[in-house]
Amino acid sequence: MQKRLAVNLPIYFIGLCAAFASVANAETSLRVMSFNVWGGGGNEAKGVEETVAVIKAARADIIGVQETRLEPDPCLPEICAAVGTSVAKEIAQKLGYFYYDQTQTNVALWANAVISRYPIGSASANDLGVPIDVQGRTVWIFNIHHDDEPYQPYQILGIEYGPAPFIKTEAEAIQYAKATRGPAMDLLEVDMAQAKDAAAVFVTGDFNEPSHLDWTDAAVAAGQQPISVAWPTTKRLTDQGFVDAYRAIVPDPVARPAFTWTPRYDEAAADDHPDRIDFVFARGAGLQVVDAAIVGEDGPRSDIKIMPWPSDHRAVVAEVKF
Repeated sequence: MQKRLAVNLPIYFIGLCAAFASVANAETSLRVMSFNVWGGGGNEAKGVEETVAVIKAARADIIGVQETRLEPDPCLPEICAAVGTSVAKEIAQKLGYFYYDQTQTNVALWANAVISRYPIGSASANDLGVPIDVQGRTVWIFNIHHDDEPYQPYQILGIEYGPAPFIKTEAEAIQYAKATRGPAMDLLEVDMAQAKDAAAVFVTGDFNEPSHLDWTDAAVAAGQQPISVAWPTTKRLTDQGFVDAYRAIVPDPVARPAFTWTPRYDEAAADDHPDRIDFVFARGAGLQVVDAAIVGEDGPRSDIKIMPWPSDHRAVVAEVKF
């Protein structure tokens, strides 16, 4: 029988190997949040303190933030370019976090930023995502804000909003949704190619489009939605292996519709329609969603409740392990 050659390895080398093995086998836990901050209070001449309190209440580690700058006056469906200075830096400083302002001008951004407990690296080509070093592991977050005009739920329900025509069918809704947000999703796919070796990948954002998991036949029967629609933007991500974090924990849209739009309207109002348009999507080898919550005002639509509530959107936070 051939004997193995005995090799006396240096102690420091053995220790280094053990350290690498420990990192490779360790389980990482993160709380990832998507939050349209509506100017961080600035649209109502407030400071960022209420926005900071929301993030603290959600115990978020990484936050994809939308609308860090102000809405202009007037803000029209066709033209509504952000004005003023981003509040991302101020929010991050008050949290003791890192931040990155997504400053490119393209169809997937509207005053976006990433705020993180962990260090942030260089952004992707179209400024949609950044790598984050989470205790030696690289994760990527892509943070987007889709166009809201034309807005298909309004088109279906006959609610005036810009010049878009009213529609009646699922096919028409999908057609308009693809035309409105497809170019931004194409940019996202280009940027996500940079994250192919990441331990986990997240997509956060104000999608300005509902979920295909919510506009179901059951939701129609319950009177929550006018028709069933396989909305293409969320479906495009789930077809690529992403998990809708909230629906992974709360799968029934009838029992828990999880409306993020909007805490500022009566749900029975004829000139609006409540919906879930803010998301955290997650993908990664062995990744599990262990918790998810809607963060909002003190009321029946919020899982984590905080007052005063500073935004015209509720937020969503998800805890994952991988």
